[in-house]
Amino acid sequence: MYILYDVEDKIATITLNRPDAANAQNADLLDELDAAWRRAGDDPDVSVIVLRAEGKHFSAGHDMRGGGPVPDKITLEMIYSTESRRYLEYSMRWRNIPKPSIAAVQGRCIAGGLLLCWPCDLIVASEDASFSDPVVMMGIGGVEYHGHTWELGPRKAKEILFTGRPVTAEEAEKTGMVNKVVPRDRLDAEVRELAEQIAQMPPFGLRQAKRAVNQTLDVQGFYAAIQSVFDIHQTGHGNALSVGGWPVLMKLDEMKQNIK
Repeated sequence: MYILYDVEDKIATITLNRPDAANAQNADLLDELDAAWRRAGDDPDVSVIVLRAEGKHFSAGHDMRGGGPVPDKITLEMIYSTESRRYLEYSMRWRNIPKPSIAAVQGRCIAGGLLLCWPCDLIVASEDASFSDPVVMMGIGGVEYHGHTWELGPRKAKEILFTGRPVTAEEAEKTGMVNKVVPRDRLDAEVRELAEQIAQMPPFGLRQAKRAVNQTLDVQGFYAAIQSVFDIHQTGHGNALSVGGWPVLMKLDEMKQNIK
């Protein structure tokens, strides 16, 4: 319903296909996306995975309504259970799939959108792309897969969290978060060219190279930090529930759904 999947010339292309909602992520979209990642990871004929999105924006983040009615009672246990699986577990699994992956990002990439592109090995962004995590305004210290410090460096990470402002594609390239910035009308072509170049390399060599880099990050503390900060994220939800702040989260969600 929400994900398109295609394989050609050893390249699996996974496409977010909810452009009418700026590719906001409800539960069905995330489950379909995880299934597509698993499919690509298990397919011996796939050497490279490309993640892209239809429409003007890459992703407006999490659709907290989930495409259905809001439960009468929201508990921290319910939030923790859902987010640990669909946000943290999914993102970590995509990061660790032993094949190179490339995210093609255009337009807005907001909060939960980061959980889709950050697990990818490479990011190519269009000139109009921007990346933001405004959840501090909800009393939360950052999205569930807290890659900010690793992707941007500590001071830039604090800046975007403290202010809520978006990081431009040019800024993101300077920090090393983005590999390349290209004109919007060249985004798919540039990503395809990069994917084709990588697909010519020996699959086992690619797998070992990816593991070497990821393992180095994990030894430096990436895995432990991601797990620990996920629990810090949950204290924000606990605080919102205790002070009746959940409507603030829903208001922010409404704002995201109105992105043009």
